[in-house]
Amino acid sequence: MKYRLMDILACPICKRFPLELYVLKENHYEKRELGEREKPVCELYCGYLRKNVSELKEPPCDVCFKREVDEGVLYCPSCGRWYPIVEEIPRMLPDELRNRKEDLEFLSKYKDKLPEKIVYEGKPFNLKTS
Repeated sequence: MKYRLMDILACPICKRFPLELYVLKENHYEKRELGEREKPVCELYCGYLRKNVSELKEPPCDVCFKREVDEGVLYCPSCGRWYPIVEEIPRMLPDELRNRKEDLEFLSKYKDKLPEKIVYEGKPFNLKTS
């Protein structure tokens, strides 16, 4: 998932923006270039630095363009839902379309690298209520 998607992603359930990002694995692509784009690329929120764009003096767009989140979690602090990022793709599905078994396997795999609020309290599935 491109870090700059954090500038537009909101919780599909409660519409909270911005979401919290927990990076578990990152891919680096050295040949990607920003090109002639004007900085900052993101309008409101820099997902790479996890700050509002208005707080940044020199946004790291050149660095951000060369990195993507391969494995991670998007977390909504308002409703407590979490969404896995698998093979660079955020899986932001409503509760009824989520795969309980896959979500619990993901949590089990990364339980030592994620906060307890996700692992043991996150919605719609967590390791406490499995």
